[in-house]
Amino acid sequence: MRMNAAKQGHALETLHVQWIAKLFGSKDEEALPLYNAVVARARAPHWYEAGQVPDTVDGRFDMVATILALVLLRLENDPAAAGPSAKLAERFVDDMDGQLRQIGIGDIVVGKHIGKMMSMLGGRLGAYRDGLAAGSIDTALLRNLYRGDSPGAAALAHARESLLAFRESLAAAPTDALIAGALP
Repeated sequence: MRMNAAKQGHALETLHVQWIAKLFGSKDEEALPLYNAVVARARAPHWYEAGQVPDTVDGRFDMVATILALVLLRLENDPAAAGPSAKLAERFVDDMDGQLRQIGIGDIVVGKHIGKMMSMLGGRLGAYRDGLAAGSIDTALLRNLYRGDSPGAAALAHARESLLAFRESLAAAPTDALIAGALP
């Protein structure tokens, strides 16, 4: 069945708009609610107070990456979440790009920094996945959240227990609700 000229024109116009949006960086906003919820969870004061995560640019990045890693690990268990999970990772890249530019990192080296951040996120995914499988995330926390500096037993216990409770609540949450940004 052939389309009439008006429908063909509209279809071409839609393709052109989509192409221009991709060319100039207009992003699908589907992952924004979940990403905003991840960042809000990572900015909760208890991480920086009782958990002793440094309230610095690096500490905030580490906390966002930790919460994001747990969410991504949860989503990887659901094949239907592959697309939203990829969009969530893209949203992270977009945010980090903007953050780097805001603190004065120039165009020439932003890509290199983003590549390093994505590598760090990938490392965290592997470290937390391995730690969870082995029954202890302490080593992953010390390396990735505290960058090798021990925060003390009480702070480490707070971070561990809070993150494990968060992981359990993620496991029980419906995927659609998570994708919509309803973090438990």
